[in-house]
Amino acid sequence: MQTTDLIPAAVFCSAHQVEFSFIYSLQQSGLIEITTLEESAFIPAEQLPGLEKLIRLHDELDINTEGLEVITHLLQRINDMHTEISSLKNKLRIYETMGEK
Repeated sequence: MQTTDLIPAAVFCSAHQVEFSFIYSLQQSGLIEITTLEESAFIPAEQLPGLEKLIRLHDELDINTEGLEVITHLLQRINDMHTEISSLKNKLRIYETMGEK
């Protein structure tokens, strides 16, 4: 990973007016990854949309870290089920077209 793909955590926290301790608690919970280079913390750029969503849930709905873990887990399960449903629909279409012949 190139350092251009990393956002300094201090810059992110300042821009979003959030304490680093909150970002660290998300990392401890396994919700985000923090990369440390030369004793400075960085956030991978691809994690920014998810991290910003977690911050909004925390700030606007006053959801704690444990609640964010549950929400993230449930959203992942929903996405997994949606993928499985799409796959099953595709398989069903194959069998339906085979039956028409």
